[in-house]
Amino acid sequence: MATLVALALNALAFSGSATAGRRASALGRSATGSSRIVAIAAEPGRRELLATGSAALAVSLLASPSPASAGLFGGSAKKSAWTQVDIPVDSILFDVEFDTNQPEHGWIVGNKGTFLETKDGGKRWEQKAFANLDTEDEINYRFTKVSFKDGEGWVIGKPSILLHTKDGGTSWERIPLSPKLPGEPVSITALGNGKAEMCTSQGAIYYTESSGRNWAAQVQETIEATLNRVSSSGVQGASYFAGAITNVVRNAAGEYLAISSRGNFFLTWQPGSEFWIPHNRATSKRISNMGFVSDKLKDGGLWMATNAGGLALLDGAADLSQVQLTFSDLKINSAGFGILDVGFKSPTEVYAIGGAGLLLGSEDAGKTWTRDVEADNIPSNFYKVKFFKDKGFILGSQGVLLRYTGTGAGGK
Repeated sequence: MATLVALALNALAFSGSATAGRRASALGRSATGSSRIVAIAAEPGRRELLATGSAALAVSLLASPSPASAGLFGGSAKKSAWTQVDIPVDSILFDVEFDTNQPEHGWIVGNKGTFLETKDGGKRWEQKAFANLDTEDEINYRFTKVSFKDGEGWVIGKPSILLHTKDGGTSWERIPLSPKLPGEPVSITALGNGKAEMCTSQGAIYYTESSGRNWAAQVQETIEATLNRVSSSGVQGASYFAGAITNVVRNAAGEYLAISSRGNFFLTWQPGSEFWIPHNRATSKRISNMGFVSDKLKDGGLWMATNAGGLALLDGAADLSQVQLTFSDLKINSAGFGILDVGFKSPTEVYAIGGAGLLLGSEDAGKTWTRDVEADNIPSNFYKVKFFKDKGFILGSQGVLLRYTGTGAGGK
């Protein structure tokens, strides 16, 4: 039986301020503890732009004139598939999301309290702020994940914070979390109509259908207890488990994938399971990141990036009840830079990103890769690549944002 965990108390309201450089005073809680929700508005000018100005941000990803580069990033007659977008922050960007009800309406979150909104599909972004958080307080928040479905959205961050909107982001409320919550929220998925699923850094998965007022536990055994139980099954590095997982991802089928904080093994969880299943990594190198190839594990499998630029794929037909899984290495020249994320625009069009402006693309499902040498000139690490049907974005440090402008391999 699922354990009900009361994670939510009374919701605290947030409001926005349209006045540049100022914040409204914090909203106080009424004697009855009722919630007050007001609109969130832009606050232009609150944070400084990059010192180098818009000219430095406008570095274009021009196509290489080399015939060998023709195709994905274009020869001399083709445009690059990516262009840089000027945004009003210089912070690290962590996640981007678009509303399923309004495909052109999207959000970006990042460190230093970064919270951006677009209404034109990502061509222009406007800074947002929560007026009842002092500037000093908000700048200390790292908003790490944002998720939207049918006008309902959720945001999580560090220090532990959970935000919720029912009206497409016009107004937001804070959902207080129980101090008994095992770990910090590291993943949130909007499921619509008051429903959402959240995962913590200790592998606890919770489901709500009451807009966050109550949550039901989906996992009945902690990861640490699981590792102790299967310690003799050959999970390498299990004895070094530090009690936390990272890089948690969930696909559309509700399947989860996570990496131990040390990167020495990974875990999977499927709906209906009582515990996570640990697996050995593909090589002796530590895992830097992993992800799903498609919306369902059986349709595409997994990808694994390891330190020093390794990349491998796992077939979707693999038996996830097994500790040891066989990955196939891909031949990819990352020049020694670690691959931090991989995004599939289609089953064949793939992009891999990493430190020092590393941007690689493949038109044949990863068999061969082309490097975008123009991206090397962008002074940023790339952390996330994410696609939304015809839209795609690469998020980096120093406020760097790239937007996908191609209509397939090679661009328009």
